[in-house]
Amino acid sequence: MTKFSVLDLAPINEGGTAGESLRNSGDLAQHCERFGYHRFWMAEHHNMTGIASAATAVALGYIASQTKSIRVGAGGIMLPNHAPLITAEQFGTLAALYPGRVDLGLGRAPGTDQATLRALRRAPESAESFPQDVQELMMYLDDPKPGQKIQAVPGAGSKVPVWILGSSLFGAQLAAHLGLPYAFASHFAPDYLQVALQAYHQNFKPSKYLDKPYTMAAVNVFAADTEAAAKYMKSSMQLQFIALRQGNPGPLTAPVENIESHVDPSALAAANHALKYTATGTPEQTHAYLRNFIAATAVNEVMLTCHAFDHQARIRSLEIAAELIN
Repeated sequence: MTKFSVLDLAPINEGGTAGESLRNSGDLAQHCERFGYHRFWMAEHHNMTGIASAATAVALGYIASQTKSIRVGAGGIMLPNHAPLITAEQFGTLAALYPGRVDLGLGRAPGTDQATLRALRRAPESAESFPQDVQELMMYLDDPKPGQKIQAVPGAGSKVPVWILGSSLFGAQLAAHLGLPYAFASHFAPDYLQVALQAYHQNFKPSKYLDKPYTMAAVNVFAADTEAAAKYMKSSMQLQFIALRQGNPGPLTAPVENIESHVDPSALAAANHALKYTATGTPEQTHAYLRNFIAATAVNEVMLTCHAFDHQARIRSLEIAAELIN
């Protein structure tokens, strides 16, 4: 049976604060746990005034403290921004506090712009060592070898499950080579979904971590009791995506009626293409979309994200989608 999970982008609303955003994330995680979702992930972004999860490990510590059983994790940590040892210590600490509940998804993108990349002290070529850094990190999370001089404390022996995240063929091929589970960012990068999944399955090598391929793909969901309400909710994300593409990232703005009358048609078309994998509509429409997506991709797990302005509408959207879980 396909599992369902949630990616929370911790949206900071226009006129709101990061504190409100993170507390909303904690509340959302509690609801998702009750709805039956398998995981609750957050993602690393920097210098984005509309997203509050930059310090992802810290935010996940709060989420884990507010829940009891749902898995919590990063979707993901942009590993070239960090020393593998530091990441192992951070997620080893989470695993020590919340054993059996922590995941670590790894990506190689900066999660920000070029100027912020320099502020992170990240070298332009740092992504080139991503495969080696992933293996070094997994070494720190594994049982220490005899004579191993450097250990992650906490972290050593925690065996936190590691995922490879991607939006192209690179991550798919790396995950397959290392025998790790693979998650595709189809909620904003739809173009390579099918070819990446195919490459992963064709090249997968069983490992001590995984004996057969395991895939996840992300889908935006804007579900409401009426189609009009769902489209209205979705407009906030469309507006934010357009602003981001135009070099004007900012807080999540309030939704608008008839978004077509508010933005340039070409900009809206580009945003809608990026958001191609989005379930929008009534419960029936949402459920049909998700069933068709699963049939078309054969993924083991679907990760839903709802980047909505109204917190209660976001909860309701994920509640509607969760009706497929049982």
